[in-house]
Amino acid sequence: MTTPADPTYTWLGEELDLDAYLARIGFAGDRTPTLATLRALVRAHTTAIPFENLEIILGRGIALDLETVQDKLIRRRRGGYCYENVTLFAAALERLGFEFTAMSGRVTRGATTLRPATHSLLRVATADDDRHWLCDVGYGAGPLEPVELAPDRGEFRAGAWRFRLDRQLDAVGGELWTLYQFGKDGFVDRHTFATTPQYRVDFAVGNHFVSTSPRSPFTMRPFVQRFHADVHHQLDGTTWTTDYPDGTDEVRELEAGELPKVLAEVFDIELDEADAARLIRADWPAARGRGGLAT
Repeated sequence: MTTPADPTYTWLGEELDLDAYLARIGFAGDRTPTLATLRALVRAHTTAIPFENLEIILGRGIALDLETVQDKLIRRRRGGYCYENVTLFAAALERLGFEFTAMSGRVTRGATTLRPATHSLLRVATADDDRHWLCDVGYGAGPLEPVELAPDRGEFRAGAWRFRLDRQLDAVGGELWTLYQFGKDGFVDRHTFATTPQYRVDFAVGNHFVSTSPRSPFTMRPFVQRFHADVHHQLDGTTWTTDYPDGTDEVRELEAGELPKVLAEVFDIELDEADAARLIRADWPAARGRGGLAT
């Protein structure tokens, strides 16, 4: 008789409404745990579900239980930040039979000071390939596809977007990876991560800090992203930036009253009348610059 797995080590894939999730991201392909399926899932998820922290700004906070996550991201067609996206994607991978390990990363964005490990990622293996793949569906800016975790990976393209992946060793000889992304300032380090396994309970701790601490930028102002194959939109407070794969960008300052309309038309996030009014009236500080994210 097989001993049931401790559910605290799982991602509760059996509780996921898989059909609804796949419909939400527009995936109609093969449901076997192959590399082709993984590539299609990553592309579909990253380009279908926006990144957002609006529940925090609206005073409701972020819950990571799977029922709440799938109600928000699937049924209500809202977005989420890294912990929510990875919780949902991990449940789908588990349900489909993929082998994977969750990991934590430190968002750097060119910072020279040590940042907390408050970003979530996945290291995935497939049934038809012996390599391991980085799946970063919760950052809000791609990559559009899984990235091979190879020491000599170097520069690569995911669609039209340019990245670089480097591996070094940490202080005790473990793997320490850095993902760079190309933009108007050239290649800038986006985040570092180690391959130490993480679990739902670890993400709960990080999520608590990110969603409640006054030191977290996500408790300070709205931060929303919408990523497509050819354009990336970012809303930081009232600053709306549109980035393109060639490194060019466009920046526009919005009035608070414009936010609900822009969220609906650009970011695919429709707030009801009460939430739209609450967002406009919210007493949150102005954006503190594009380099201030903790996750």
